[in-house]
Amino acid sequence: MDSSLKIDSHYAPEELLSYMDHEKIVYTLYHHDPFFSVKEAIKHEKSIPGTHCRNLFLRDKKKNNYLVVARNETGIDLKKLQAAIGAARLSFGSPERLWEYLKVKPGSVCPFAIIHDKDKQVRIILEKEMMEEDLVCYHPLINTMTVSLTPADLRLFFDTIGRIDAEEIDFTPLAP
Repeated sequence: MDSSLKIDSHYAPEELLSYMDHEKIVYTLYHHDPFFSVKEAIKHEKSIPGTHCRNLFLRDKKKNNYLVVARNETGIDLKKLQAAIGAARLSFGSPERLWEYLKVKPGSVCPFAIIHDKDKQVRIILEKEMMEEDLVCYHPLINTMTVSLTPADLRLFFDTIGRIDAEEIDFTPLAP
């Protein structure tokens, strides 16, 4: 990572996009009204090409943190997920914990928020099938914008911030 770019403070969406431009991560940016759930997003998805994805910030009873990223239509049984990743009793992280580790508010959770996890306290779990899509879509730290990019460019983002540890797993057996 270029040492002239900040890595220890809170990124605004514009700074994140500037970072991505600097690192030659190719994306298309879309602006829209804010939405806070997959259900609310449906009306916006039609005009944004790509596979739309959701992001779950989870913790387990041992206070381990997880960022789970999957296609919107993928069903995830948390009990099956916890067994698959070796977690102990998964639940959703609180808004305070979300801010502490990823510096985003509920409704704006995204894989790019991992840029704030300088101590690598959040384990990244990516749906393998999502990573096989042509384009994937996420908020860039705020829910009034969406970026569309290839899974390879998402991987490049993780690589540039030193997070080559992002795991891909098959979510097919994790359906409810």
